[in-house]
Amino acid sequence: MSKGVLLVNLGSPDSFAVRDVRRYLREFLMDERVIDTSFLSRFLVVNAFILPFRPRQTAEAYAKIWWPEGSPLIVISRRVQAELQRRVSVPVELAMRYQNPSIETGLRRVLDRDVDDLLLVPLYPHYAMSSYETVVVKVRETLLRLAPATALTVQPPFYSDPRYVDALVAAAADPLGGGYDHLLFSFHGVPERHLRKSDPTGFHCLASERCCVTPGPAQATCYRAHCFATVEAFVRHAGIPREKYSVAFQSRLGRDPWLKPYTDHELVRLASTGIRKLAVMCPSFVADCLETLEEIGLRGKESFLAAGGQQLTFIPCLNEHPRWLAALEAMVTDFVEGPARAGA
Repeated sequence: MSKGVLLVNLGSPDSFAVRDVRRYLREFLMDERVIDTSFLSRFLVVNAFILPFRPRQTAEAYAKIWWPEGSPLIVISRRVQAELQRRVSVPVELAMRYQNPSIETGLRRVLDRDVDDLLLVPLYPHYAMSSYETVVVKVRETLLRLAPATALTVQPPFYSDPRYVDALVAAAADPLGGGYDHLLFSFHGVPERHLRKSDPTGFHCLASERCCVTPGPAQATCYRAHCFATVEAFVRHAGIPREKYSVAFQSRLGRDPWLKPYTDHELVRLASTGIRKLAVMCPSFVADCLETLEEIGLRGKESFLAAGGQQLTFIPCLNEHPRWLAALEAMVTDFVEGPARAGA
């Protein structure tokens, strides 16, 4: 069998024009694993309450972080694909869950290179129905339509993989070396109901304060437990004492309860407690994007300084860091040299 790799990330508008942002938001928010209500309810919320107002605001945010070459997320992802392709002997293609290059485009490109044994790498370290799961489902559906005989292996979430953790620590070394009072790990938030829906037991997630450290089958698909596992592995590897770090969740949407504490609240609270030099890193993203560059690097910094902080150091995502590229290369090598595995 001829092996190949498909990397998949979230996606981005084609430009920061309002029309392109609206098209992107419509596709993203109409995903039943993002807004997990009935189709009619989701359609009404998205089209009556979000799309008439949010695209212009989001377009203005994108304009602040847009690169001459395009969306940072897309540009970085293409660079990672190109560098990984130079490192491995099998075809490597790139796709985005929403907008371009689409999953169908990415699959057609890799299939055109005579691949019939595919490794899917969702570029999400942690399992969540609105990120990792929706990519896997969409790829499976599309591949079944395009080439049903193609074997598919899915890279499991790598939230505690030593190679990923090592890359995080290496990427943060220089920014943290400048000195800091406190390190905030800011993960992308999800609604609390998403954790409960992903809990195969139906009663473990969010049932107690220690649910994420209590062993059980729910942890295999628990986003919150995965985030905490990443933090614990990072601080152990980097030697950061417990009193110098904390965890928060960003980018919430709507009025339903999301994972807490909220990053925007924590930025103000930390400043009010006397933290003057704050470092912030976002381990749920492997490439810098709107949520890191604008939400944390611009708005978050402004909020922290306005609340009395003196310095916010945003630690860039893994992007094209050599340790991250080495981790991806190792994943591909494991697939190429190992026996065929059933998809996750």
